[in-house]
Amino acid sequence: MQLREIKKIFHKELDESYPKEEVDSFFYLLIEHYLKLERFVLALQPNLVITKEEEQPLFEALSRLRLQHPIQHIIGKAFFMDMEFIVNENVLIPRPETEELVYWILDDCQVARSRDLKVLDIGTGSGCIAISLAKQLENATIYALDISADALEVAKENAVLNAVKVNFIQADIFNFENELKFDLIVSNPPYVREFEKNEMHKNVLNYEPKEALFVSDDSPLVFYKAITQFAAQHLNSNGKLFFEINQYLGKETQQLLQEHNFSEIELRKDMFGNDRMLKAIFVDILS
Repeated sequence: MQLREIKKIFHKELDESYPKEEVDSFFYLLIEHYLKLERFVLALQPNLVITKEEEQPLFEALSRLRLQHPIQHIIGKAFFMDMEFIVNENVLIPRPETEELVYWILDDCQVARSRDLKVLDIGTGSGCIAISLAKQLENATIYALDISADALEVAKENAVLNAVKVNFIQADIFNFENELKFDLIVSNPPYVREFEKNEMHKNVLNYEPKEALFVSDDSPLVFYKAITQFAAQHLNSNGKLFFEINQYLGKETQQLLQEHNFSEIELRKDMFGNDRMLKAIFVDILS
């Protein structure tokens, strides 16, 4: 079959569920992944014919897309900070908003890049934050914590894939005890309230790990409280805490930080204009 005919089938089957530009993106990602063909191949070879054997994975992927499977799960990878990350049902798919958080941290650490910073990523998932920081902060010692053994297996593979050293820890932040002190702690914890599910796409609700996404409506800041309390005990004086946050709870999260001796609290919006990131500095009143 001609490749352009397969593209037409993709649009016929998917245009009611996805924007046309996204369907194009799916198609080009799949031909690159399975056939090693560049996206401009149809401009150069409009009548290109592929074999039945080559067609099969494309139509299998189409069937999964009809069921709202994330394209990243279909090809088994996602891209973050210009790096490739293995992803599956055990980890969240990295988002561009989280890239913004990493860029903020890197910009903030510009002066301290030559120092042996100790950094902890809490709730690391795929490892995208910890690994990106390890790649850029060559003198830093990076730790990454997650409660899920399955998620940590993915993160460890990603550290090898991207040739960085990260110290992985399996632990529950609600009862994690450690003597280490850190210069920087970062976390993108679960923050979506149950009643906000109706704002989310099916490909997120049905295929990404719920324990990494949702919190109860009654205690939406439960992870932020635990992490803030941990940070207040384990950050060096003037150490920094960075959060990705629920866009609707920026003021409440700021208040939580103020109550635990954090100062210079800065709230930033993401590329979509939503309150999404917080930075705070820990002031050790006993030092």
